Amino acid sequence: MSTQISFGEPLALFEATCNNFATQVANSIANTTIFFADTVSTGTNLTFPDQDPSCASTTSSQVVLADMCRVALNVSTSAQSGIIMEVWLPRNWTGRFLSTGNGGLGGCIQYVDLAYATALGFATVGSNNGHNGTSGASFYHNPEVLADFAYRSIHTNSVVGKEITKMFYGAPHNTSYYLGCSTGGRQGFKSMQDFPDDFDGIVAGSPGINWNSLMSWEDYIYSVLGNASSPTFISNDQWLGLVHQNILKQCDFIDGVVDGIIEDPNLCDYKPEELICSPSSNTSDCLTAEQVHALRLVFSPLYNSDGKLMYPRQQPGSENADYIGEMYNGELMQTSADWFRYAVYNPSFDLSTLNVTDWTHAQELNPFNIETWNGNLSAFRSRGGKMLTYQGQADMIVPPINMELYYAHVERTMSLRPAELDDFLRFFRISGMSHCAGGPGAWEIGQTLPGASGELSEETLSPERNVLTALVKWVEEGVAPDTILGTKYVNDTEELGVQFSRRHCRYPLRNTYNGTGDSINPDSWFCQ
Repeated sequence: MSTQISFGEPLALFEATCNNFATQVANSIANTTIFFADTVSTGTNLTFPDQDPSCASTTSSQVVLADMCRVALNVSTSAQSGIIMEVWLPRNWTGRFLSTGNGGLGGCIQYVDLAYATALGFATVGSNNGHNGTSGASFYHNPEVLADFAYRSIHTNSVVGKEITKMFYGAPHNTSYYLGCSTGGRQGFKSMQDFPDDFDGIVAGSPGINWNSLMSWEDYIYSVLGNASSPTFISNDQWLGLVHQNILKQCDFIDGVVDGIIEDPNLCDYKPEELICSPSSNTSDCLTAEQVHALRLVFSPLYNSDGKLMYPRQQPGSENADYIGEMYNGELMQTSADWFRYAVYNPSFDLSTLNVTDWTHAQELNPFNIETWNGNLSAFRSRGGKMLTYQGQADMIVPPINMELYYAHVERTMSLRPAELDDFLRFFRISGMSHCAGGPGAWEIGQTLPGASGELSEETLSPERNVLTALVKWVEEGVAPDTILGTKYVNDTEELGVQFSRRHCRYPLRNTYNGTGDSINPDSWFCQ
């Protein structure tokens, strides 16, 4: 990250360039309406009163970490659709361009990622993915909006964002990057598969690929556990205080260290039958046979009516307070509910009737190939693109085996061994990481601003422990990361200091304890 191309102008001239930029963009880029172009100083706490209220749970305000020109615009993608976009252009531009992704049903700009990337000198773009808010209601009877969500927005971000960058700085970018997780991870894979020239390097975490089956699997989990009055329902307290503890009892020791982290949950053959109440049991310490049968189904793969795998099992050890209330709350998750209501069927469809026939129908429908499962990455490989992807091994929202299945799919499609895939695709399994962030493991790997403070330092930006700077080093210097050193802060707060660190291996290698050293010392673990 050392090479810098300074904008080279005094602050007053930078401000004047920014303030005049709106007119220049409006007259130069087709189908574009500029809302404003404003200079914003380091330390400004931006608020977003015009965003959809449902986005406030993600970002209600954001502190700016670098002097920049903030450009907001709308790009019309058809007569019925358009993309709200922001481009943040830092004064300390490095010649690099970066596009950010979205989450869930993807109608909220990820301002935290815009702040992160501009602080590092990237000209950075983010968008609402073609609709406002977290609901999928705008998909209904509007294929153009659905097209934006499935593929068009992330490509438009790249095309328009690069053009604005070139116009503002008077020179094109040198290298281009992408950073996203969850739906943002799927968007990164979509770019690699369908628009291989858009980015030189991609960081895509916990990718929601195999999208249609992911939506069906969420309904499957709901159908197995039922609502809060169902005899198969398992409460939050039971998940966390009973089921999770029983899983740790059975599987935590497998990696050689009892630390609350299952290093590789693939090795955990969980047997929930241990929890069945006996006639003399205290019912607060056990589950009914019906509940245990539901648990067995949760931790089993989903197959279609022909016996073909639709989606892998939930991984044991993924139970955590951050997502229990979303995944196992007795209601169908909003992403799946909205997908079936507005993209597959209609708003009045009775979701309680969904079954394997509907799941198969959704898979066959596959609007705009949102599945994102193309295993032929030859074009991306040929142009020298680099993909760094990561997956939390305690992710209950996107089960981590899914990414392993895609990796195997690429191997078969391209007839490549892992050593050959390493040339352009590196996959890191992050033990103890929940969905994109959080969890009991060493989950901070530079995928977003570090800790609670968002303070960047030489240590947090080291390519050894930061996926974004590691990708830059791989793209620009040809030095690929073999491991990623994750950090766990005390109470996930940087100011309280490091609780422990752990090196995460690139797949298919497994992180293994050496059996003798201090387990919180990353040097006590090795990849094999």
